[in-house]
Amino acid sequence: MFYYVVKYVFLWIPLRLMFRPWTKGKRNIPKTGGVIFAPNHNSFIDSIFLPLMVRRRITFLAKIDYWRGSGIKGFVSKLFFTGVGQVPIDRAGGSAAEAALRTAIDILNKGDALGIYPEGTRSPDGRLYRGRTGVARMALEAKVPVVPVAMIGTYELQPADRMVPKVGRVGIIFGKPLDFSAHYGDARNAETLRKVTNEIMEAIRELSGQEYVDIYASAAKEALKERE
Repeated sequence: MFYYVVKYVFLWIPLRLMFRPWTKGKRNIPKTGGVIFAPNHNSFIDSIFLPLMVRRRITFLAKIDYWRGSGIKGFVSKLFFTGVGQVPIDRAGGSAAEAALRTAIDILNKGDALGIYPEGTRSPDGRLYRGRTGVARMALEAKVPVVPVAMIGTYELQPADRMVPKVGRVGIIFGKPLDFSAHYGDARNAETLRKVTNEIMEAIRELSGQEYVDIYASAAKEALKERE
């Protein structure tokens, strides 16, 4: 209930008036059943506009730091991220990563929609980076389709180093659901996971028109820091 109050009472009208978001391919969104939305990740506002423009509730997995703040700022942060349908996860490796995976699969097994950024973090320069295989494992273990999504214009409005977004149009393009049922028995096979992930990234690239870079976005960010 709280999710829909935040979405339709506090976000729907002001964001639609200010940013005039447009969509293409909404017919490709399954109306029921577990499904993964896999968008490119250019900006913080990706996680606001994608669920805003989809009638189904989309749950994103977000870093737990957003829930750990103190004082009024921490309270507002926790309230906001809970309100827009995000679930806190620990992004550390090992058992924490496995717990995040299980949380995602539980959401999908309930027949709900899950949003996950295959790149793992925001693009540092607006290009599309190598996908991490977690999205493939989720799709294969939960046996659900993947809808590739292209977020258009969000990088120009709010790149990673900008706190407040500029006002401008945001676009979202939904591709046809990708069916990986032929690989459902290979959810633990590294080669299969990489192949499936690459297919998802290629579908996103075709929709977004971005230049593709075959390294992880996190590695690109580290390289940029070293140059500074």
